[in-house]
Amino acid sequence: MSHRNEATAALKALSVATDACRECPLGAHATQSVFGEGPVGAALMVVGEQPGDKEDLVGRPFVGPAGKLFDRAVAELGWSREKLYVTNAVKHFKYEPRGKRRMHKTPGQREVDACHHWLESEMELVQPRACIALGGTAARSLLGRPVAVMTERGQWVEDAATGRRVLVTLHPSALLRGDPLQREAAWEAWLKDLSMASELMKKAGARRPAEKQPAAEKPEKPAARPAANHARRRVRMVME
Repeated sequence: MSHRNEATAALKALSVATDACRECPLGAHATQSVFGEGPVGAALMVVGEQPGDKEDLVGRPFVGPAGKLFDRAVAELGWSREKLYVTNAVKHFKYEPRGKRRMHKTPGQREVDACHHWLESEMELVQPRACIALGGTAARSLLGRPVAVMTERGQWVEDAATGRRVLVTLHPSALLRGDPLQREAAWEAWLKDLSMASELMKKAGARRPAEKQPAAEKPEKPAARPAANHARRRVRMVME
């Protein structure tokens, strides 16, 4: 089995494991976990905060109102969502009931920390060249420190400990909650932030034909299999 197939199978196993996860209280109240989706080897991993109400019901990331805004941005930038790996820092929906509605509630640091190893396993298996952090929760989870999003937005930040490159920007839900009179300006500013990753997407697209050749895949196997095995060990620990 090729590394790509092994990693894809490991991601599916992790998705099942997150559904059974009770390392924090959120899993007991959510409909299901919402794991990431996208191809192994994606150039960009896009990380949000947590699933919303619709994501919790459907079981897929970024399919609610914020997801539709994200898809609009992806289309306007000329990217393809199918070439991105999209996930969240927290895998279960945190909410508070208000009548018949379930209102989003920001996850606490304990919940983010409990979910962090799932995100790390996704990164080990997908091996993105860089990440986009949508909002403060995602940025902190990726960089391991508090991030002032409005100060650091639109910049590539490199984590000294891991060498991870992260582009920080707002979560699309922030645009939906913002002043309607400022919405167009906020949209343009957000697109400008995201466009910082366009060159990376363009280079990844140019290299794609070479990646499909068997000769190009062979050198990746020795370095990638330990990551897949490490992620599988985490799955077994949860399932036992």
